[in-house]
Amino acid sequence: MNMVSAFQKVVFHNYCNFNGRARRPEYWWFALDSFIIGIVLAAINEWAVSSGDFVAIVLTSIFYYGISLALLLPSLGVAWRRLHDIGKGGQWYWICLIPIIGFIWLIVLLCQPSEPQENRFGSELEEE
Repeated sequence: MNMVSAFQKVVFHNYCNFNGRARRPEYWWFALDSFIIGIVLAAINEWAVSSGDFVAIVLTSIFYYGISLALLLPSLGVAWRRLHDIGKGGQWYWICLIPIIGFIWLIVLLCQPSEPQENRFGSELEEE
C-alpha cells in the first residue's frame, strides 16, 4: 500500500465506512496524506490573506474549509476501523476528548499491531 492507494481506498471506497478493519499502513498513509493536503491548503490560504485580495481570501477559505469538512468523515471512519483492527471498539476514539493524555493514549492505540486472528469485527484484511 502506498500514499495514493491508501487515500483512494479511504476516501473513494470507504468514505463513511465504520465497519470492518483498517490495517496500520492504510491509516498512517491516509493520515500523512491528509496532513500534507492540510499544509498545502493552509499555505495557499495564507498567501491569499497576505495578498489582501478579498475575493482570493473568500475563495481559498471556502476551498480550505470545504476540503477539511469533506475529509472529516473518512478520517473518523479509518480511525474507527483501525481501532477495530486492534480489537477495540470504535468508541475508544472519543478517548481523545480527555485533555492532553487522551490524545496521547489514542496515538498509542493507533500504533498497536493488528490482531492476526479474526476478531469480532471481521477477519484480517489482506494488503492490497
